[in-house]
Amino acid sequence: MKDIGVLGEELTSRWLELQDYDLLQQNWRCRWGEIDIIAQDRDNQAIAFVEVKTRSKNNWDEGGLLAVDAIKQGKMIKTASLFLAKYPLLGELPCRFDLALVGYTKLMPISKNIDAEIDLQNITRLAIGQPIIIEQYQLTIKKYLQSAFEL
Repeated sequence: MKDIGVLGEELTSRWLELQDYDLLQQNWRCRWGEIDIIAQDRDNQAIAFVEVKTRSKNNWDEGGLLAVDAIKQGKMIKTASLFLAKYPLLGELPCRFDLALVGYTKLMPISKNIDAEIDLQNITRLAIGQPIIIEQYQLTIKKYLQSAFEL
């Protein structure tokens, strides 16, 4: 069984693909930190550095929104800068920092013989607020905030 955070990132990645984004990197790491998803918008060529926060109901940080504080933003900016230094042609394109807030509920197993998991690659339509069952969880992209913060 995958970590719930990984499932939230996979769901967000698939949603981005369905929104006409090309996934450039996932879980890109450097000494400053990690960026969950780096994607390029096919329409305007913008590079989106996406932080995904996956939370259960009644969490302390408003679905992950409060977890992306000034310290986290600073780490993301430094990490994105190193990414762009490694791929300088991408640095000439517009860039932004997005935030995906994913909610989840753990489901009770119906039967050990029934596998409720779906293959995200087979999903051809996925909307904000639409629940999807993956492994033992119901996940929903609650909000997707483009340009959640600026440099």
